[in-house]
Amino acid sequence: MKLAKPAALAAILLVLLPLSALADCTDPAGPDVNWRRCYLDGRDLRKVDLGGAMLRDAAFTRAKLDGANLSNVDAYRAKFFSATMIGTRLDSARLIEADLTRAILTGASLVEADLRNARFIDANLRDVNLTGARLHGTEFRNADLTGATWVDGSRVCADPSIGQCN
Repeated sequence: MKLAKPAALAAILLVLLPLSALADCTDPAGPDVNWRRCYLDGRDLRKVDLGGAMLRDAAFTRAKLDGANLSNVDAYRAKFFSATMIGTRLDSARLIEADLTRAILTGASLVEADLRNARFIDANLRDVNLTGARLHGTEFRNADLTGATWVDGSRVCADPSIGQCN
């Protein structure tokens, strides 16, 4: 039996390596999981640790993420329509252009989160912590921000604060 030449073996590995980097949507929930472009609609992910996970373009419509750790996730353009995220940790999360329309984030922590151009239309953001969050272009239309700790870390939004922090 003749062994493959090193150059041929290297070429085969170069072709196969990118395949191993693709998301496997059946992977179990855990830190650093790659769920890029996965559909996780309606999943029960309460209290799971997804710290550092790749969630770009993933869909979590009506998912239950209460008490979960999503710190340091990359959720660029992820969809969290009507998801429940009560008490969820999203510290230092990258949620650029993410859509959290009608999501319930009561008591969630978004400290240092990048929320540029994210949408929180009709979302429940009562008592969230937005200290140090980046909000350029973020849409809060009809969102309830009552009791939220604002970006500066010292101002708490008054009751009522709908669509903006009063």
